[in-house]
Amino acid sequence: MNLDYTNIKAEIELGEDSSRQFKVQLTDANELAKDLCAFSNSFGGNIFVGINDANEVVGISKEQLAHYNQLISNAASNNIHPQVYPVTQTIKVDEKLVLIITVLKGIRKPYNTKKSNLYYVKVGSDKRVASTEELLRMFQESNMLYVDESPTEALLTENEKGNGINLAKFYSYYEKSRGSEFLQTGIPVEKALENMNLAGNGKFNFAGLLLFSNNPQFYKPYCIIRCVSYYNNSISDDTFIDKLDCIGTLDDQFKAAMNFLKNNLKHIQQQGSFNQNGSLEISEKALEEAVVNTLLHRDYSKNAVIRLFVFSDRVEIISLGSLPNHLTVEHILNGNSVIRNPIIVSHATKILPYSGIGSGIPRILQNHASTSFKDDKDGEQFTITMQRIGVD
Repeated sequence: MNLDYTNIKAEIELGEDSSRQFKVQLTDANELAKDLCAFSNSFGGNIFVGINDANEVVGISKEQLAHYNQLISNAASNNIHPQVYPVTQTIKVDEKLVLIITVLKGIRKPYNTKKSNLYYVKVGSDKRVASTEELLRMFQESNMLYVDESPTEALLTENEKGNGINLAKFYSYYEKSRGSEFLQTGIPVEKALENMNLAGNGKFNFAGLLLFSNNPQFYKPYCIIRCVSYYNNSISDDTFIDKLDCIGTLDDQFKAAMNFLKNNLKHIQQQGSFNQNGSLEISEKALEEAVVNTLLHRDYSKNAVIRLFVFSDRVEIISLGSLPNHLTVEHILNGNSVIRNPIIVSHATKILPYSGIGSGIPRILQNHASTSFKDDKDGEQFTITMQRIGVD
């Protein structure tokens, strides 16, 4: 980022935050590597050298400038992995030299410091070591790890925790997807699940747990859809019409969520007999696409629930995780897609009414044009809002 005098003065007056950091001087390549790592693992930003904690310009000397440029080069290439490529700019502010180090959001996350082998992220004006969940998301964003293939502690055999394989679901799936009854194959169920990349060492992986376990919420209690129907248009209302936690495997959650929507949305009578049920005020096909896409594409590394709200004027479905890999709302409106959970998608598409990669969002709009999408990068969530029609 090219900053001029006016821009720099404004930046300094704003003080430090997650995108701006002030330093009086640079003293150590290892310490600088921590800052470069934190910015690269977050959203990028600028380090202003020659500014004190009181947001005052103290400046640096020409001798310091030459030394700092060498120190920056060493830190970026030798003290952080993978290597980063900061851009430096020197400008006079109040007749004093200020060095600006611009660090871009990393495209090869996660970055760690070589000396301590730690992964740092920005938190406000400070930095800290990344949590396990944050590391998982960074590996996932870089396509180095998929959460749905990660192992769990859920045993394939039934136990006192009420878990084990839901054989009825598995047999039904196998027959539907392979065109033959599983019992005729002679393959042990545990081996079949391993061959399908749904289990290993006698335990479900994340995908297998959500697709064929008897009790997935025992191990992953946040993997549910929480539904609430309100009288008005705000979640701050003290009263509600209806409330439901959709639990079980993904197909169970889908069916429960669709039933909740059908019970809490109005049916509009079309031409025909008085005894006909009428059509939902929001297209059922559009609702199905929205719920299925949310279940298949949420970020399962986040320990929070999917939220489905029915308000008096709209339906909101809030999924965990913003759009991955630099996707934008404009991209997905035009059919672009990145698979966040490839194992879940490969199997669940034979269980749920999934129309295909990249076609879900256009199909929602085709069936219910009064739909909008919000990608919240800071809050790391994605919201589908569908306006109700025919309401009083």
